[in-house]
Amino acid sequence: MAKIAYILLCHKDPDAIIMQAERLTVAGDYMAIHFDARAKPEHFKKIKDALSDNPNVTFARKRIKCGWGTWSLVQASLYAVQAAVENFPRATHFYMLSGDCMAIKTAEYAHKFLDENDKDFIESFDYFESDWIKTGWKEERLVYRHFFNERTQKKRFYAAYNLQQRLGLKRDIPHDIQVMIGSQWWCLRRRTVEWILDFTRQRRDVMRFFRTTWIPDETFFQTLVRHLIPEDEIEARTLTFLMFSDYGMPVTFHNDHYDLLLAQDFLFARKISPEAKELKARLGRLYAAHDVGFQISNEGTSLYKFLTGRGRMGRRFSMRFWETESSLGRERELLIVVCKKWHVAKRLLEQIRHVANVPTINYLFNEESTPLPDLGGIQTSLEKRTRHRRALMRMLFEYYNTDRLVICMDSSNLDLMNDFYSDRSVSRLLEIDCHFSDEYLTGHAHRVGLAGERTPKATLERLLPTIRNDMNHESDLIRDAGFSRYQRIRETATAEENAPKLAEFLSISWDQGLRLAQTDHLFSD
Repeated sequence: MAKIAYILLCHKDPDAIIMQAERLTVAGDYMAIHFDARAKPEHFKKIKDALSDNPNVTFARKRIKCGWGTWSLVQASLYAVQAAVENFPRATHFYMLSGDCMAIKTAEYAHKFLDENDKDFIESFDYFESDWIKTGWKEERLVYRHFFNERTQKKRFYAAYNLQQRLGLKRDIPHDIQVMIGSQWWCLRRRTVEWILDFTRQRRDVMRFFRTTWIPDETFFQTLVRHLIPEDEIEARTLTFLMFSDYGMPVTFHNDHYDLLLAQDFLFARKISPEAKELKARLGRLYAAHDVGFQISNEGTSLYKFLTGRGRMGRRFSMRFWETESSLGRERELLIVVCKKWHVAKRLLEQIRHVANVPTINYLFNEESTPLPDLGGIQTSLEKRTRHRRALMRMLFEYYNTDRLVICMDSSNLDLMNDFYSDRSVSRLLEIDCHFSDEYLTGHAHRVGLAGERTPKATLERLLPTIRNDMNHESDLIRDAGFSRYQRIRETATAEENAPKLAEFLSISWDQGLRLAQTDHLFSD
């Protein structure tokens, strides 16, 4: 009978990981865990201590820091796979999971399904001939070398790419390899996994090639399986049910999706909301159950497409079933920097990126030109960003693969602040109190259209006190709103006075807060 070794890559929520490991091993299956080396050490210790007595759980021998789109995700997978192969000789199948996945069938059903289908389940489509990549780079992912993380080192990433392009430094794909592409959620037989590990030791040239491709977790295993295994032993599909929203982001499932998930022709589903406690509990009990029958209708994807289409034509009369939860996520923190002088906030955010290692985004609800990733169109205008603000923020959290995000807002955006503070996520607010000189206010009047090049000086002199009072009034409204987790730093305060407030806002040390407070020319015009 099939025995599954689950390969779990994770980086947060230790309690959920412990529960997932206990649920999946209770029926006699196994789990090998790679916990991101970037994560908190105390979280990893908690997981190891809780699972130390479980003989069906092991850990990757080496932990590395993982980054989206980089080789580190493949290397972490290989470390976990190697640990599973060595520790679980009775495992017949190896199934890749994330911390957001949960079984939607019983272990009994999964074992029988794998016994009856002696194949490797992995999406594996021709990289160049298929339309798996809908937008963005295709050839560029492979023929240029990518040494940096596009999300955390964007300038270096594109500088390296542009330099190679200018110098014509294209490289060849290994001549005997047909590059394939597909989802990273696979289920492979033991023989296949052992052959892959042998291949990684023998073909250093192929390993060097993939180490500097972009998003190799969508190509590495997909290519090697097709290279090593006969085509008739490969089922080019994933056994994990996942869907993508109108904007190309993974759909999240919630408590009321239990019946929908069980009816799909898959063994697991991704992504389950961290807040879907009831759904997780029901699915957890299900995996260990016996003699459960499943009525497979498999309508999820087609129903999704139908409702999406109705929405686009203005004929959707109820919420889409994947939109029943509009929260950013209880585990997430949105840190809002409010400042009327936009250049001051931008200087501070630039330093926050380096000191606190938190993704930052400038005035996305105020400046159309704010650089944002391609999120399927929702980011293209200020009107769309504001109207779909919670969806936009959820996508940005997922894009940056983070639970903490810093954004800038103008002090006039009180409605947005109130809306985010009403969310289940944790919101923090830092207001920067700046001095407004007459020169600055004059420039502001020109920028917002209150004055033109030919506006008389006397008119401006009468206008400036009104503008100053309006700015002060916006600041008063923010303070009167009574926001919790609110901090305020002042241009007139010393760095030592501002440091503890920055440290509290960002949950960093006082020394790091002082570094931020001492940012060169922070408040200068």
